[in-house]
Amino acid sequence: MILTLALYLVVGAIAGILAGLLGVGGGLVIVPMLNFAFALQAIPGDYMQHLALGTSMASIMFTSISSFRAHHKRGAVLWNVVWRITPGIITGTLIGTWVVAQLSTNFLKGFFVCFLYWVAAQMLLNLKPKPSRELPGTMGMFGMGNVIGGVSSLVGIGGGTLSVPFMAWCNVAMHTAIGTSAAIGFPIAVSGTVGYIVNGLATQGLPANTFGFVYLPALVGIVCASVLTAPLGARLAHSLPVTKLKRIFAVLLIVMATKMLIGLL
Repeated sequence: MILTLALYLVVGAIAGILAGLLGVGGGLVIVPMLNFAFALQAIPGDYMQHLALGTSMASIMFTSISSFRAHHKRGAVLWNVVWRITPGIITGTLIGTWVVAQLSTNFLKGFFVCFLYWVAAQMLLNLKPKPSRELPGTMGMFGMGNVIGGVSSLVGIGGGTLSVPFMAWCNVAMHTAIGTSAAIGFPIAVSGTVGYIVNGLATQGLPANTFGFVYLPALVGIVCASVLTAPLGARLAHSLPVTKLKRIFAVLLIVMATKMLIGLL
């Protein structure tokens, strides 16, 4: 039990740094590490991925607040973008959590593995947008919000792996895109957590100390560490070369995805 709690604290610390550094909410690290921790605790596999996704979403509520506050102090959050994209974020995330409840753990793990490889390739290629591209209008932002929210709920992330490239593609400065993404992660996490709780309440066979698809001991451990380290990540984001950091993170994602894939096979 002590070892598992220590693991949750380590996961939270890493997630907090990544949330502040790359605006990704930390879910890309939290979900595979939770799968590892749940296996150590012998939690039944039928809903292991559901619990990992729901717990990740719940933890991102707290991580994103700590992260976007640190970025806001540096003037790196475009609040007009946050307000415009949030309606689509909420509807897309709620629909996504309902879809997840209908799917098997193995399918969700396979989808997550593919998503990790896609994100890693995107980071390694570091594609640049056309100089003339700008953020879309109201309907375009609503549609993009639905896409970001829906995919984020399927993989238990704060949306940064989609919202940061989207804003960069529309020629928003990288540091500003990271800060704004951290703020966008909050409505994703809130609506995603509500969806995972509601869709998990009637599920039979979940382990003790769960609230819907949220595993409370893991949530407490992750949050305690992540809210302390997210401001550190935000400071690093404004002082370190983002491109090199993204490549290092991409290699980490490939390692985690490969480990999960081997476990599935």
